[in-house]
Amino acid sequence: MHAIEVREFGGPEVLVAREVPDPVAGPGQVVVALAAADVIYLDTLLRGGWGGEYFPVKPPYVPGGGGAGTVVATGPGVDAGWVGRRVLARGSGGYAARMVADIDELVELPGSVGWTEAAALLHDGVTALSLLREAPVAAGDTVLVAAAAGGAGSLLVQLATSAGARVVAAARGERKLALARELGADVTVDYGEDGWQHRVRAATGGDGVDVAFDGAGGPLGSAVFDTVGRGGRFVTYGTAGGGFTAIDPELAAQRRVEVTNALATRLDRAATRELLAEALAHAATDRLRPVIAATHPLDRAADAHTALEARATAGKSLLLP
Repeated sequence: MHAIEVREFGGPEVLVAREVPDPVAGPGQVVVALAAADVIYLDTLLRGGWGGEYFPVKPPYVPGGGGAGTVVATGPGVDAGWVGRRVLARGSGGYAARMVADIDELVELPGSVGWTEAAALLHDGVTALSLLREAPVAAGDTVLVAAAAGGAGSLLVQLATSAGARVVAAARGERKLALARELGADVTVDYGEDGWQHRVRAATGGDGVDVAFDGAGGPLGSAVFDTVGRGGRFVTYGTAGGGFTAIDPELAAQRRVEVTNALATRLDRAATRELLAEALAHAATDRLRPVIAATHPLDRAADAHTALEARATAGKSLLLP
C-alpha cells in the first residue's frame, strides 16, 4: 500500500512516499481503509526529533494518529460485522492508505458526518471537550482562547460561545482573527503585536479573564497567563511555541490562579472514545463545525507540515490517502 515514512528526523523533506506491506489485523484489531487522515502540529515536532522523552518514536516510522475510513478486515476476536462500517479510528500510522486500529479505539460515524469533518475531530475534538471538562465555562464567564484559529482553538471558541461565555480570541493576523469572529468570538486580539495581553485585560475592564486556554505554549503561553484575573483558571495544552508553558507555582498561588497542564494528563481509551462520540454527535447536530483549512494528497504530506510550521494554516489540515 501507499504510505508516508519518516526515514530520519529532519524537516518536511524527510516525509517520503513509499510502498509498504498492507497491514494485518491482530487479535482485537481491525484494518481501516482511510478516506481522510488527521494532521496535527505535534506530528511536525516528532518528525523533527522533538519530545523523545514523552513520545518514544524512532525512524523509520509512518507518522499520523489516525483518521476516518471504512473497516475492510477484522482480526481474531472481532465481530466480522464491523466490515463495511464507516468509522473514526485512532492509532499509529495514519499517513497511509490503510492502518490497523484496536477495536476499542473505533467510533462509528453518524450518517450525516463526512470523512473530512470526522477526521478533523479525531484529536482536536477530544482535546477541546476534555479541556472544557478540566475548566468548565458558564454563561457570564470571560474566556480567552489563544491560538483561536487552530484546530482545537476554533472548536473551543464555538463551545465556549454556545455555553454563553464572552469569548476573547487571540491569534496572529487578520485572516485568523476574522475566522474567530465568524465562529462567535466577541473580541479578537492579534498576539503578534507587542503588549497584546494588556489589550485583553483592557477588554475585561482590567480584571482579567476568568479562564484562559493556552494553545500556544512557550513564551507566548506565559503572556496568556498574564491575562488571567485573580482567582481565575489557566489551562495550557499547546506546544506550537516550541515547548510547554512553565508557570511559577508561587506566582500562581499569589494570584490564586488554578494552573492545569493538560499535556500532563493522558486520557484512557474509554474516556477518549466517549469524547470522540460526543464530538461526532455535536457535529451531527451542527453544534460543532470543524474548520478545514486545507486537504492535501497523501504524497504532499510535506506541504501540510510546511504550512503548519509557517503558521499559515487557519483551521485543520488533512491528508487524503
